[in-house]
Amino acid sequence: MPDDERRPANAALVRDTLREAILSGEYLPGERLVEAQLCQRLATGRFGVRAALQDLAAEGLIEVHRNRGAQVRKVSMAEAVEITEVRLVVEGLIAGRAAERVTDAQVVELDEIGTLMRHAVEAGEHRRYSDLNQRLHALIRVIAGHGTADRIVETLRGQLVRHQYMLSMVPGRPQTSLPQHERIIAAIRDRDPRTAETAMRDHIASVIETLKGLAYIA
Repeated sequence: MPDDERRPANAALVRDTLREAILSGEYLPGERLVEAQLCQRLATGRFGVRAALQDLAAEGLIEVHRNRGAQVRKVSMAEAVEITEVRLVVEGLIAGRAAERVTDAQVVELDEIGTLMRHAVEAGEHRRYSDLNQRLHALIRVIAGHGTADRIVETLRGQLVRHQYMLSMVPGRPQTSLPQHERIIAAIRDRDPRTAETAMRDHIASVIETLKGLAYIA
């Protein structure tokens, strides 16, 4: 059977590798994804690459056009606001669930991340703060253990990578979001689902307002 007719033994690995490259910024919004180059990079045939592209198109990370191939999807600021509004609902649910399920060991880990975030803000290390922000939200999803909500958030997060970076660069944004994150951590530590959900919703509502401000500037 020709190489490009064979689906790779680990098709998920091909898809996940390409997804990570997009999320890490190796491929920029609007950039074309050339099949021949992807085949070489991912050590697979065209069928494997096309399968990965189809999966990522379904996730909203790329667009595939007939006769023009694939490219990384551009997300407008208006759409970024809509996506974040969905995150507000889903991540609120996740935070509440995490408060019900958190273990003592996970409380320690949450507190450690909160401390590192404060140190990053005090040192003006905005990129490190942004990384810790992602780590905190990921840990809360792990604690919640809500598979469906986790998949939804991960898909939405992938579409917002460029905007999340822009948010991290907004003057004063880390100083604003730090106490919001600390309230989320405290509510989960106290095993208070209602307060945890409210704190998460308030935090993401603040993100939405910041995005709207960026849209106005643009």
